[in-house]
Amino acid sequence: MISYHTADVDGNRIFYREAGPKTAPSVLLLHGFPTSSHMFRNLIPILAERYHVVAPDLPGFGFSDSPERKKFAYTFENLAQTMDGFTRAVGLNRYAIYVFDYGAPVGLRLALAHPDKVTAIISQNGNAYEEGLSQGWNPIQKYWKEPTAANRAALRDFLTPDATKWQYLHGASDEALVAPESYGLDSFLLSRAGNDEIQLDLFLDYASNVKLYPRFQEYFRTQTPPLLAVWGKNDPFFLPPGAEAFKRDNPRAEVHFVDTGHFALETHHREIASRILDFLERTMLLPAHGA
Repeated sequence: MISYHTADVDGNRIFYREAGPKTAPSVLLLHGFPTSSHMFRNLIPILAERYHVVAPDLPGFGFSDSPERKKFAYTFENLAQTMDGFTRAVGLNRYAIYVFDYGAPVGLRLALAHPDKVTAIISQNGNAYEEGLSQGWNPIQKYWKEPTAANRAALRDFLTPDATKWQYLHGASDEALVAPESYGLDSFLLSRAGNDEIQLDLFLDYASNVKLYPRFQEYFRTQTPPLLAVWGKNDPFFLPPGAEAFKRDNPRAEVHFVDTGHFALETHHREIASRILDFLERTMLLPAHGA
């Protein structure tokens, strides 16, 4: 059974889903744009048969608080600090991380700060290499280089219901398996007053993640954490070379591809869950090298 809770982190309520025995090893699931912990609804019950699973919504996403931009700077560093505080608030002392999209730079920041706490990494279309960035990033990269009002306004097209639906359906091996409430909920939450500016702030700050790629890669080389990359190979934003690159820096990295797009759990959650359970059974109890 999945239960639903909130935790207070620096005065902000962080919504999270939880399942599985608290005495079991923990797995922290970190979502991406433009979704929430709802994306893990099918995965959580499978993992929870063996593990303690916790899936929070990032600030500004899902059912977590969206503090005003004057009070909370929407940067990936702040998202990571909030998630660090969240793990303390809910008592996660050691945990594996499942990172997707935005969850990757958030989770990898946690790993940099606490290599002794992060026991394993599962990256599902969670990028850490420049070769993983597709041409779909060109408008956002233009905004990084020239943060003008015009370039910011051009990115609003990424926030429309049609764009959200397209992210879910593009590259999916069977569109009939993608639940419409997934992109419907995301679109509804994106439409909240002021949320567009939050998302545009994060588009701009994503450049900070790319600057950290060398540090993430050094972490993979020096700590060699158990790492599973399971990737929707038709992702229009994060390309398969970004998954293959993990093996260049981490000899413990395992890479698998599934025939679907960005939101791979919508169509392949059983296959991905099977990969994860096999991976965790072999690696979860082993600390990262040097931890």
